[in-house]
Amino acid sequence: MSEVKVEKKNVEKALRKLKKVIDREGTLKDVRERRFYEKPSRTKYKKKRRAQLTAKIQSRENKLWGYH
Repeated sequence: MSEVKVEKKNVEKALRKLKKVIDREGTLKDVRERRFYEKPSRTKYKKKRRAQLTAKIQSRENKLWGYH
């Protein structure tokens, strides 16, 4: 569980820190992903698609910088 201490009654600063902590932990992303049930086949498809896009971007960067 994420925890942030409020110092000198500065709630806004503590809220910003909390948002950063939650973002680093991936808590909000996880909640959004699990909001609705996703079939295992759809999960596999998303994972495969993400890998393809990553490979495509990596290939493009390698060509740009001259790494073959």
